Order: sequence, then structure tokens, then C-alpha cells
Amino acid sequence: MSAIEHRFGPYGGQYVPETLMPALAELELAWAGALADPAWTAELAELLRDFAGRPSTLYRARRLSDHAGRPIFLKREDLNHTGSHKINNALGQALLARRMGKTRIIAETGAGQHGVATATACALLGLECIVYMGVEDTRRQMPNVQRMELLGARVSSVEAGSGTLKDATSEAIRDWVTNVGDTHYIIGSVVGPAPYPALVRELQRVIGDEARAQLLEREGRLPDRVVACVGGGSNAMGIFAAFVDDPDVQLIGVEAAGEGILTGRHGAPLTAGNRAGILHGSMSAIMQDADGQIVEAHSISAGLDYPGAGPEHAWLRDSGRATYVAVSDADALRAFALVTRLEGLLPALETAHAFHHVLEEPSESTMDLLCLSGRGDKDLGQVLDKLGAEEL
Repeated sequence: MSAIEHRFGPYGGQYVPETLMPALAELELAWAGALADPAWTAELAELLRDFAGRPSTLYRARRLSDHAGRPIFLKREDLNHTGSHKINNALGQALLARRMGKTRIIAETGAGQHGVATATACALLGLECIVYMGVEDTRRQMPNVQRMELLGARVSSVEAGSGTLKDATSEAIRDWVTNVGDTHYIIGSVVGPAPYPALVRELQRVIGDEARAQLLEREGRLPDRVVACVGGGSNAMGIFAAFVDDPDVQLIGVEAAGEGILTGRHGAPLTAGNRAGILHGSMSAIMQDADGQIVEAHSISAGLDYPGAGPEHAWLRDSGRATYVAVSDADALRAFALVTRLEGLLPALETAHAFHHVLEEPSESTMDLLCLSGRGDKDLGQVLDKLGAEEL
């Protein structure tokens, strides 16, 4: 794991109330101390192995490979404890919070997977946990709300704005400002003020480091393409990090086109070419109107329903190192059904966006690596409502 960057080209930074600056400095100092402490790194490694179930497997999806006409390997983050990649970051930050003497944890969540992972880590370590979740997301992700409550977390429903991830994040930041003394905010993605974007990436890069080693051992080569869905973008940065210095490996992030880019009802700030702006403490590509006001995002997937992306993603786009595309709600639903029937896997709707791009868009790739960021149990109600059981 590397040092913490504050900027990625022009992006990143710390655009927060003065009240939070000492907390950010404390977090960065604690991270540096933790990395230098063999006992701390050993405890995190042990929890990732024995509690979360790492390393996650690398799976050659045979029928999907036949469908696409090339080998497709899946990094199976859906097999982690709690069902997604989010546990990697939640465990690391919870251990940091304990190291800093914080007794109260807050988090935001959209699809609910980060909330569940944070509630799980807090239950494990005996920490108080409050999870902010937009009212719309509590409706479409009720099973995860119930899981968080069973784990002892208090789920605070946010009715402001669109009642989705953006509003939950804003409410969590307001809580943090008020209770900064005893509270640590476990941000769930590579967003927010420095040091969070780099910190979360480093806690998630275990995905890419494992996948790289597994592919080299099994195939003796690297993939032509690494593909992952992007909302805030933590699973994508986690898998990209291990390949960013390999120029022959394409990095492709898949955003939510929602009802279509031209309709404005989407969650694709990187693909739509939105100009830079400030959102939740950092500068990045965000969805905004001519006056700089944040535009509401839309996606069938709660985890991609966010009007910004991590600042490192914006820099990878501008530098040309990564390419970003967008997939519609309808195409993501079709990919969900196809993957379920062909491979016996229920992918999260977030990941279904990436599956559509890999399976249906023309490519000269001879091998793809896709991050299966989470399982789709949480999305079954929505999928059945939109498609109907007879279409699955």
C-alpha cells in the first residue's frame, strides 16, 4: 500500500468546513502509523482471510465466454462475507477508527452493501453504528435495511432531495461536523475529501492485486481489458490499481446511462463529459447545471445512482489511461437475466452494467477480466418488478 495522494491532476483536494480539517489530518496520520505497525497490518490481513473469506476466487465463466467469443474471467467479490467488495474497506476503516479511539461510526449507503459491511465490521469490533440511507433506497433495498438493523446499526432514512445516495452522503457529513470528536465517517467509495479517495483505493486494491497474481499463475498472461462498474468507483479503482502501470491492459469503467444520456436521467458524469465541480469535499467530474448546481442522478441501480465519480477516475479519464462508457437500465436488466441463466450467478445490478458491455459490445479483446463487485439478492425485488419472473 502506498502513500496518500491529495490530488489526481486537478482533481481531489479538501473542500470541507474548517471543523473537519483536524479529523482529516488525524485520519491520514493514523493511516501512516497503521501501515508501519506490523500488528495492525497482520490483524487486517487475518480478518480479510478468516472473516471476509479472502482471497476471493478467479472464475473462468465458460458459458459467458462462449457467448462473447473470448475468455471472460470474473473476480468473485460476490463471494466475500456480506456479499460484495465493500467489506474490504469497512474492515480497514473500522480498525483505523478503533486505533484513533473513535467509538461511534457513521456511514452512507445507496445499494445497502456498504451499510451492511460497515454494520458488520462495527458489530465485530463493538462500535456504535449509524447508517444514513436515502428514503428511496430504503424502499428498493429493504432486505439490506433489515440486515443492518439485525447487526445492531441504526438506519437513518434521509428524505431530503431525491432520497438517494447523494442526500445520504450529505446528511452523514452534517453528522460528522457535529460529532467529530468521537466519530469516524467510513466513506464507502473513492470519493470525499483527501485522504479518503486514496485510502479507500488502497484498502480495495487487494481485489486487483489478487486477480493479477491469479491470472498470471493460471494463464501466464495479463488480460487485454479490465472492466468494472463505476458509481463512486471503489471496486473499479480497487481492480484498476494493480494494472494501471501495464499500458497494454485497457481499463474500462461502466457507468449508468439510466434512461439515456440525452434525457439527462442518468448517472454518468464521466461518460457525459461533465465539467469539474465540487461535491462532498472534493473536486471531480460531477453532474451539474449551467449555474453549477448538482443535478439529480438516475439509475435502476442504487449503487450507481450518484451524480459524481471519484477524483482519480476523472484523472484517469482525462489522461487517457482509462475509458468510461455508459449502459442503460434496460440493457443492465437484460444482462442480469442473461448472466443468471447462462452462468448460474445473480450479479448485483451495478455489475450487470459491466456485464452488458463485456458481453454485447464489439471488441477485439482476446481476454477480459471483470470485477463481479457483488451479488444480486438485494436486487431481486426490483428485477422481478421490472422484468417479471417469466422473462428471467
